[in-house]
Amino acid sequence: MKKSTEADLAMSKAAVKISADLLSNPLCDQDQAFVDSMTALDTAMRRMDSFNQEKVNQIQKTVIDPLKKYSGVFPSLNMAVKRREQALQDYKRLQSKAEKYEEKDKTGPVMVKLHQAREELRPVRDDFEVKNKQLLDEMPKFYHSRIDYFQPSFEALIRAQVVYYTEMYKIFSELTDQIDQAGLTDEQRERETEAKLSELRALSIVADD
Repeated sequence: MKKSTEADLAMSKAAVKISADLLSNPLCDQDQAFVDSMTALDTAMRRMDSFNQEKVNQIQKTVIDPLKKYSGVFPSLNMAVKRREQALQDYKRLQSKAEKYEEKDKTGPVMVKLHQAREELRPVRDDFEVKNKQLLDEMPKFYHSRIDYFQPSFEALIRAQVVYYTEMYKIFSELTDQIDQAGLTDEQRERETEAKLSELRALSIVADD
């Protein structure tokens, strides 16, 4: 998402630079109609850049920042899983130790060691059960809460996009009305554009493909 917004900003900034360069070109001084068209284009690009910046700021606050906060939960969650795994390993090790004494002949020394092993096992087992229960209770809650957490961000993203593209439609519709040559069909415009491109390709300074 961050790269997407950065690309959006780069696109609108590039469009503003292109329109500004065209407007400042000396050729504009030779044709008032061209000046009017480039002025309209420059105004439209600056309006687009302004709305784009507003959209990006909105996405930053309502989508990117909440995502960062959500991802910040994972280190502590991973640590809790690791602590539970370590507690499990300690529990298994001491349980295995106690089971070995249980399998031996019940002599006095063996019974003493068995009692000690069981006493050592009890708090470790309790610690594991607490950590295990905590994860069993909280992991499903964490998993199911993701939808409620992200829902507002998704809605905000959609609203930001709708507002932006609605404004873009207005801006480019107005621009089309300002610079459009009345009476030309789309096919005629396409042929005219292709003719201009052919003229450019014919210039000696244009490299062959």
